[in-house]
Amino acid sequence: MSSELATATPAIRRRFPPVAELAICSLALVVIGGILLASYAPRRPPLGGPAALAVISAALLLTSAYLLSRLQMFAWERFFLVFRWALLAYVISAGMIGFAFIHDHTRGAPLALLVVMLVIFALDVPLTIAFTVARYSSPPHSAD
Repeated sequence: MSSELATATPAIRRRFPPVAELAICSLALVVIGGILLASYAPRRPPLGGPAALAVISAALLLTSAYLLSRLQMFAWERFFLVFRWALLAYVISAGMIGFAFIHDHTRGAPLALLVVMLVIFALDVPLTIAFTVARYSSPPHSAD
């Protein structure tokens, strides 16, 4: 048990940029925007608020991806392994949500905005999961 703690300690002590925190904020904004869109169904929703939330959410997601890309000593192999499988699951979930809106006759700009929000959703969660797993994994060629 103590050897497991010794190998985990260097990963725990490392300081990381706020990748997960930014992705979770992005997720919260896109969920709020999606709820605003859904609350108007089947009427046509106002798009200003949800569109602004989607833009801010996308900016936060891109910022977290940029900060993640700048990491050097990181368990990238583990990150991409987890990211791929989580992405598969969340693309399926986002597709099912999108299908429900299409089935409820959502069309035009509201549907396009919803699709953008679902793409952000489908990227946010896998990014957060994979980053969290990889940050506590030992990077290759580490000193532990």
